[in-house]
Amino acid sequence: MGALTWIVVLPLAGFLVNGLAGNALGKRFVSAVGCGLPILSFLIAAGAVAALLANDSRPVVEVAFTWATFGDRVFEVAFYLDRLSAVMVLIVTGVGSLIHIYSTGYMHDDESYARYFAYLNLFLFFMLMLVLGRSLLVLFVGWEGVGLASYLLIGFWFEDPEKAAAGKKAFIVNRIGDAGFLLGMFLLYTVVGTLDMDRINAAFLATPAPAVSATLVGILLFIGATGKSAQIPLYVWLPDAMAGPTPVSALIHAATMVTAGVYMCARLWGIFASAAGASELIAWTGVLTAFVAATIALVQTDIKKVLAYSTVSQLGFMFVAIGVGAYGVAVFHLYTHAFFKACLFLGAGSV
Repeated sequence: MGALTWIVVLPLAGFLVNGLAGNALGKRFVSAVGCGLPILSFLIAAGAVAALLANDSRPVVEVAFTWATFGDRVFEVAFYLDRLSAVMVLIVTGVGSLIHIYSTGYMHDDESYARYFAYLNLFLFFMLMLVLGRSLLVLFVGWEGVGLASYLLIGFWFEDPEKAAAGKKAFIVNRIGDAGFLLGMFLLYTVVGTLDMDRINAAFLATPAPAVSATLVGILLFIGATGKSAQIPLYVWLPDAMAGPTPVSALIHAATMVTAGVYMCARLWGIFASAAGASELIAWTGVLTAFVAATIALVQTDIKKVLAYSTVSQLGFMFVAIGVGAYGVAVFHLYTHAFFKACLFLGAGSV
């Protein structure tokens, strides 16, 4: 296996080990596996990014295995490292590892300690698939997987009906957005004949462009992004997602999962650069979301809900940047937000 495959697979190993044997082997073992493997992932990721930069930032493609073959169409599980996915993989493994370490203290007295770390490692595995996947198909597996892990972690204390309901709400609202995402994927594959995102960008930037409305494709994909990244009207799940343990809020709902929609739009910049109508819709949705969510945050009395609405507002700013074509600015704010909002949530956990 290559470096990129190891980055993705290590958290999966942590999920399997802690999920199957964690309760029998004790909290110290669970902590060592649950924190050690994400840290190892981060170290390998840092080495891979250093090699990328030393090689003039030429994208690295690594095929893990062939998923399916239909005639001359081959679907591969391939990982793709360029400057954009490098930023994301360092955020996911770096900030994720720190939050895992914080969790060892925060969750120390919880009866389901091993289950918690198994779920957290599972989330990291799916998030890494999402950011490193070369094709929309691999990205979508990660996209659905982080939705599943989010459901499991938000409803972690499922004995409480209110917390269980919050998990279900997050899961269902995200499925609404995913319907648009799927339609966009089907349309792209029908017209372009591939789901590899680098090839899709090249096709939309080439002359002649594919015989499909870039605006229609862009809007369908953005519907998926509004669910995952909590934009109007699908923002309603994020404030209730605070029902989970506070480190979960820091990891999923501040640093990583909710930024997946922003990442996907930045990754498919070739489509949005060709879709003036979709970009304008994204910009106005971002403006409206940023204002409305910040206004709601002003009257909240729960510290975590204040931070949740703040997150929705900050994501709105990122989409404003996407909508006006400032993709680098959107990713830069995504990067800074991962750190300051994770710190705010962990601070709330101490309070």
